[in-house]
Amino acid sequence: MTDVFSKRKRSEVMARIRGRNNRSTELLLAGLLRRAGLNGWRRHLPLPGRPDFAFVARRLAVFCDGCYWHGHKSCYKQPSTNVLYWRNKIAVNRRRDRRVTRLLRDTGWRVLRIWECTLNHNPVRSVQRITRAWYRRVRMQVQ
Repeated sequence: MTDVFSKRKRSEVMARIRGRNNRSTELLLAGLLRRAGLNGWRRHLPLPGRPDFAFVARRLAVFCDGCYWHGHKSCYKQPSTNVLYWRNKIAVNRRRDRRVTRLLRDTGWRVLRIWECTLNHNPVRSVQRITRAWYRRVRMQVQ
């Protein structure tokens, strides 16, 4: 089927479309956090990188990274078309993730990145990682 827009117009149209977050993964993690009794988190605070969950009092930022968009080494399968574009896109995303993590850590935040596949296949492990970081930050503040 032929596109009704020129290549330039299609690019403009697509650039205006904004993602609505990784909603299903984030909602799954929000439910798990509630069930684990971890409270005090907020979603999408205006911090560098806009963490999916931020425990402000504990200065803990949690990101739910999609395996495809963030290039998880064991899950990512590179598309067979437009290979250079996707290779660059994923590399830029991964560089941005490292930069954001470094920036948050430099300002006193603890950063956790939870992979989508881990959350889906072993949610208990993901919540345990967050719980350990949650309590570790509390102990560090008390001392």
